[in-house]
Amino acid sequence: MPSLSSLLRYSFFALALLPALGFATPAGPQPTGLPEVTVANVGGEDVSVSLAVLLSMTALTLLPSLLLACTAFTRIIVVMALLRMALGTGQTPSNQILVGLALFITMMVMMPVADQAWTAGLKPYLDGTLPFDAAWAATSEPFRAFMLAQIRETDLLTFANLSGHTQGFASPEEIPFGVLVASFITSELKTAFEIGFLIFIPFVVIDLVVASVLMSMGMMMMSPMLVSAPFKILLFVLVDGWVLIVGTLAGSFNPAVMSTAATAVGAG
Repeated sequence: MPSLSSLLRYSFFALALLPALGFATPAGPQPTGLPEVTVANVGGEDVSVSLAVLLSMTALTLLPSLLLACTAFTRIIVVMALLRMALGTGQTPSNQILVGLALFITMMVMMPVADQAWTAGLKPYLDGTLPFDAAWAATSEPFRAFMLAQIRETDLLTFANLSGHTQGFASPEEIPFGVLVASFITSELKTAFEIGFLIFIPFVVIDLVVASVLMSMGMMMMSPMLVSAPFKILLFVLVDGWVLIVGTLAGSFNPAVMSTAATAVGAG
């Protein structure tokens, strides 16, 4: 049974080759019978077009999982959801708006990584100047480096023990893909909840103050959440909260982005 890494490799390159695949149709009347089978080269092996299309469709189904598992999307969408919960605005902004914003921030954060992967591995492979194994290593290396920079050591050791690597790894290249992704996701969730905790603090203070004022006035039937919601929204708007949140999230992956965002906010 092929491993997850092998399936991702073949699916990824099959998806990249899909636009280049086609059936050559000779001029004049077409012969009857079975059509000629076109052969494409994927990963150093000759496969039929039908198999290449199947691999491409498999790659399309894996793209959402890759987006969730190997990019900055997990941390960003979790923080956005916690921010909406802290504001107490229910379903406003809607899930579609939050996912769209998270996707664009993810694209901004991952663009340098994607550019490195394209320049170092995928483009030379499509040009025929780099073999498949070397192209896969060069393409995946920027993503592995990105995930390794965000992984916590405790998470990595936990999943290494679960996978049977009790002695650890001598180098980052020895870390299996499954262990790397699992450690990355749990590290991202922990970081997202830490950021969410810091976001919650000022809004909880507002809720406590409003509840105390209502209690002292004897208005126990009035919902504190209903009264504090406008004040929380006003505070968030006055401090330009969306810019601060987006800048903090982007800067948590790339310090250079954080410094640029801070300079822009200060100039504003």
